[in-house]
Amino acid sequence: MRLDKYLKVSRLIKRRTVACDNERVTVNGRTARASYEVKEGDVIAIRFGERTLTVEVLSVKESAGKADAAAMYREV
Repeated sequence: MRLDKYLKVSRLIKRRTVACDNERVTVNGRTARASYEVKEGDVIAIRFGERTLTVEVLSVKESAGKADAAAMYREV
């Protein structure tokens, strides 16, 4: 699954269009583009101003409900 879609489905970011602009998102320590293919075990870091959220991908699903979205990752 594409990185921008994963961030949207897992509800880490509200809109796909802002998911990967301005080098805010890194995967496994490298700046990632929106087209990066997310795999289980990847570590994603997202900068929100001064705060950085780091998560590990546990599962990749095409769609997830509100309750299932939090089970797709765990905070590191």
